[in-house]
Amino acid sequence: MIRSRAFASVLFTTAALLGVGVAPASAQASAAATSCYGGAKTLTYHYQAAAKEYGTYTTSSRCGDINIRLDANTPDGWYLDACVVFVDHTSKCNNGDAYTTHGTEWGTVATDVKDGTHFVLRIHAYDQDAQNVTFHLAY
Repeated sequence: MIRSRAFASVLFTTAALLGVGVAPASAQASAAATSCYGGAKTLTYHYQAAAKEYGTYTTSSRCGDINIRLDANTPDGWYLDACVVFVDHTSKCNNGDAYTTHGTEWGTVATDVKDGTHFVLRIHAYDQDAQNVTFHLAY
């Protein structure tokens, strides 16, 4: 009888240890879901003559950069121009007050941005084709 209890105890201990090994895997999956791109905001740009601003947002340790991409369902040839305004320091766009053009691949609007930085994303259409465009912002 003592052997049976000892064997059962070993089985329960082993099962418990195996269970502990599973928890980090699910924690890793959760971390992956909130990765830089996994935590992206989905926004929609509606065409207008002047640039449109989105935000104010605050950067976190999730991303080192501020990134944008148009939704995968965006028609070919549609692009958005984007820049970032670091609102605590200026009212002008980064990169010498210049916009960068973005399509359906992830692109960087600002690099090496410190955690806790407040910013506004400024968007305008590359051309008039881009009337209603869904895009993703990761920061």
